[in-house]
Amino acid sequence: MTFVLSIFAGRLIQLQGLDSKVYMTEAAKQRVQGEKIPARRGSITDVNGHELALTVEAREIFVDPAVVEPAKRDKVAATLAAELGVAKDQIAAKLADVRKRYVPVATVTPTKAGTVLGHKLEGVGSKHKYLREYPGGDLAGTLLGFVGDDGNGLSGLELLHDGLLAGRDGEQVIETGAKGQRIPMTRTTRRTPVDGRDVRLTIDRDIQWAAQKAIAEQVAATGARTGSAIVMDVQTGRLVAVANAPELDLKNWEAAPAENWVNRAVADVFEPGSTNKVITAAAALESGAVRPETVFTVKDEIRCADRVLRDSHPHPTERLTFSGVVATSSNVGTILAAEKVGDRKLHEMLRRFGFGSRPGAGFYGEEAGLLPSWQDWSGSQRCTIAYGQGISVTALQTASVYQTIANGGVRVTPSIVAGTTDDQGAFTPAAAGRQARVVGERTAREVTAMLEAAVSEDGTGTMAAIDGYRVAGKTGTAMRYDAACQGYCGYTATFVGFAPADKPRLVVLAVIQDPREGHYGGQIAAPVFKKVMTFALKSKKIPPTGTTPPSVRIRAGE
Repeated sequence: MTFVLSIFAGRLIQLQGLDSKVYMTEAAKQRVQGEKIPARRGSITDVNGHELALTVEAREIFVDPAVVEPAKRDKVAATLAAELGVAKDQIAAKLADVRKRYVPVATVTPTKAGTVLGHKLEGVGSKHKYLREYPGGDLAGTLLGFVGDDGNGLSGLELLHDGLLAGRDGEQVIETGAKGQRIPMTRTTRRTPVDGRDVRLTIDRDIQWAAQKAIAEQVAATGARTGSAIVMDVQTGRLVAVANAPELDLKNWEAAPAENWVNRAVADVFEPGSTNKVITAAAALESGAVRPETVFTVKDEIRCADRVLRDSHPHPTERLTFSGVVATSSNVGTILAAEKVGDRKLHEMLRRFGFGSRPGAGFYGEEAGLLPSWQDWSGSQRCTIAYGQGISVTALQTASVYQTIANGGVRVTPSIVAGTTDDQGAFTPAAAGRQARVVGERTAREVTAMLEAAVSEDGTGTMAAIDGYRVAGKTGTAMRYDAACQGYCGYTATFVGFAPADKPRLVVLAVIQDPREGHYGGQIAAPVFKKVMTFALKSKKIPPTGTTPPSVRIRAGE
């Protein structure tokens, strides 16, 4: 007996003395349960506070298969299926896996969760959860982006500003019994969650809607592949609308192809075509080599190295002023002006306008485009780059160029975030966009006059004219490289401009990729510009200036 009792005593010493911490740890693992307390994700609003993305309370219905008696599984599955709209077989399969203690079934409203729990089904519980909602559906879909099942941002501004929006989750630790019930009088540890901040955008919800509608309708009407539209405030560089077609429905983003998750206005690159002539014009005027009234003898073709390049339209040899070259969108005339500037200075001007670098607007997926070094330009590129072929840009970069001209030659870094709001309602404005002078006021004023002439009866942008307003703008029609055909087998149609021309407030750009019904920017993109600009001017209550456009001489001898 002494021998047996000594063995028992030794074992007790081992269990309660030597190995006690091991068994205490194992017991704690079974008894102590940690639970994440989710933080509420901040809202994303438009500039006027209208919610574009918000978080609502929900409940996650779950089952604990280990505590559901086999004889009651069918009843539990049938009741949950009827209440939650989930197939009974799916729930039964979850209940059969008794190795798991927590199996989510569905996410529902708090009211529905109360109804489910009212059945008092053994092994069925609910957990507090948040759901992300997008009231506008596809309104600014690719701009906003979306979140995953875990509530973290996966694309767009939801991903880019995830750190601000997400906040910090809390945690609660409790002790539970074998069937999941809380053990009274035991310890509880709680770390309070910190809710995310609200992000206010510079987007105007109504103008965003109008831009999306206009670009989507034109893409459908022309059988185009895609399209984008941008509205920008001239003085601040703030983006008032960023629309794409097709747009992403955020209520059903999983069903959309991944290529439609992309914000094309800032991520798709293309050759700008004639909208780029404004930079060549600015370089020529800034250098002093050309004046608006300088006359060029313009044929409808010109030889550059080993290529013969044709003008934008057939015509007999004519004598055009430089203003006329821009207004009529003459490729040949633009090349003649660029020759007076030189490759190096033209390249410098392209860089100063922001080509070859990301605009820095704070978008997810911003691209820099392609601007080769001037030393690497081929013989023909020295001509084609002057009128927008041989380089690549984004829609946002192009809109920024025209903001610079409209703003008297001062470029303001584009921005999309107006500021953030904390849980106390205190608003912190975002820093103003960085300003940089690109060209002088005189150059900007002279280019503006040329762009206004481009929208007159003598120009290529007549379909962009708005009754009562002075409009300055430029058409663009560029050959589009398509990897599918391994060559230039499509077109990019663009129109970009600003109004009122003599007191600019807004820039609007419309770009349509690979249209099948026509391809000229003045025919396809200009009507979109007109619709969006007209709506934006009225929405912002911007009146006409009531002034008369200056007389611009297009042809020598006029």
